[in-house]
Amino acid sequence: MNKEIYKLLLTIPKGKVTTYKEIAIKLGNKNLCRHVGNVLHKNPSESKYPCYKVVSSNGKLSNNYAFGGIEKQKEKLEKENIKVTNGKVNLNKYLFKF
Repeated sequence: MNKEIYKLLLTIPKGKVTTYKEIAIKLGNKNLCRHVGNVLHKNPSESKYPCYKVVSSNGKLSNNYAFGGIEKQKEKLEKENIKVTNGKVNLNKYLFKF
């Protein structure tokens, strides 16, 4: 299942984000959100698997972003022209559903 999570990250288009819940739903069980978060926190390759594109279901960035915390996640999202306001992204505008 972990490999499937990482593969899903590769399908998120530039300028879009998804949520832990969206990934869990794609895996067939919406209750796997926490598992998805744990897997992403152990991401073996920041450059290969864009875990920075995953946010909470209310659009909030992750305080525990594995590669530098919330500020680094914000920086990476903004490089893709995703606006971050008060630590959140507008899911109505930026959400990618599988």
